[in-house]
Amino acid sequence: MGGLNRLRFANISATDIKNNNSQTVMVRKSIHGIAALVALLALLVSGCATQHPAAAKEDRSPADPWEPLNRRVNAFNTNVDRISFKPLAKGYEKVFPDPIRRGINNFSKNLRGPLFIVNNFLQGKGKRGFSETGRFLANTILGIGGLFDVGKAMGMETYSEDFGETLAVWGVPDGPYVVVPILGPRTLRDATMIPLNFAADPAFYIDDDKVRWSLYLVRAVDLRAGLFTAEALIEDSYDRYLTIRESYLQNRQYRIYDGDPPEDEDFYDDFEDFEDFEE
Repeated sequence: MGGLNRLRFANISATDIKNNNSQTVMVRKSIHGIAALVALLALLVSGCATQHPAAAKEDRSPADPWEPLNRRVNAFNTNVDRISFKPLAKGYEKVFPDPIRRGINNFSKNLRGPLFIVNNFLQGKGKRGFSETGRFLANTILGIGGLFDVGKAMGMETYSEDFGETLAVWGVPDGPYVVVPILGPRTLRDATMIPLNFAADPAFYIDDDKVRWSLYLVRAVDLRAGLFTAEALIEDSYDRYLTIRESYLQNRQYRIYDGDPPEDEDFYDDFEDFEDFEE
């Protein structure tokens, strides 16, 4: 009987030791993973120290009352881009020839067709909505899912609109300028519409997580590759953050007013003040 108990004890001990060893390995891996994540975040956030300081509260632009926080998020995004999207985009340009990249870009734009269609109609732009519908169907059916821009060859223009622009047309104010982690500059109004913009994307409804996120990644890298020319201009500016902010806000107004934004009276007042100074 004593021998049987010793045997049972030996078996239980061996099992416990094996389980404990497995748990120890898992814990160690988790600790190493957390440590690596913390180190990465520390590296990314450390980029904030090289940025221009935020303007004093009384000197800040009315459009950017959250400038100190926005600058930190912008620095974070810049460092994330530097170690991930930018090198991936450079590799993407080197590995894939221009015709393949053009096909991927066409496919990505075509997936945004439903977003454009819905928002053109919501803004009361029926003619553009029907044109965008025809373009989407032509590219999807005849252009093999959008790989080929058949709509452009048929003379159909694209009218890109999103839910943020729709709210603007409906009279919702911009709200403060805000830099969203990873996604970049937005106005508060536009940032609140990010979930709806995603929901209007057919890729959002792909059941297979790997396929869906792979598609998102390819689209993000393709988009990043298209920004190299603009990036060169931004990098030469005195304050990268201000250049991005002003470029985004001006471009947003241009898009909301379909290329015909109202004149900025303050802009011309500044010039008049400058002329008075010269006199």
